[in-house]
Amino acid sequence: MFTGIITGTGKVVKITKNNKNRSAIQMTVDLGKQAKGLKIGQSVALNGVCLTVTKLSKSLAKFEMIDETTKKTDLGNLKTGSIVNIERSLKAGERLEGHFVLGHVDGVGRITKIKKKPKEVKVWLEVPNKLVKYIVKKGSITIDGISLTVVEKNKNLASVCLIPHTIKITNFRTKNVGDKVNIETDILGKYILK
Repeated sequence: MFTGIITGTGKVVKITKNNKNRSAIQMTVDLGKQAKGLKIGQSVALNGVCLTVTKLSKSLAKFEMIDETTKKTDLGNLKTGSIVNIERSLKAGERLEGHFVLGHVDGVGRITKIKKKPKEVKVWLEVPNKLVKYIVKKGSITIDGISLTVVEKNKNLASVCLIPHTIKITNFRTKNVGDKVNIETDILGKYILK
């Protein structure tokens, strides 16, 4: 379980297909200081996708992604050198600073507009039609693993605002119009509608 509070970014250093299992892709990410205390078998959210560490060497962590992961998220589009958001799994007893995030991405959206102001950056996203019913104005949403509040909603478009601190410590500093992002809608809303 996660909260959508990104603690830093990492860099993809290697992507390879697993020869034994053609559907699996292995991705090695330099987690930097986020690797401190990490162990094989633990979960890490990369761009909001919960992945398991399968190999660890200092700050380099290897993750395996199956077809479901690469097809349903934007991780299949990553390349060597891509910057990813990092959140380690929540420890019992810690504060819940964002909202409940599972790391189970619901779909991929696309950035349609970015408006920069001195104290905030407003980003509009095109949301897959199947997710529109879960997006509520002033409700929680996770974009590339970042816990954000929906500012506006108009049909399949939603906007969020990011403060300068969030831009600085996440991969949003590298995002442009047209870029794809992972979206996880609020789990509480899903249960209410179910």
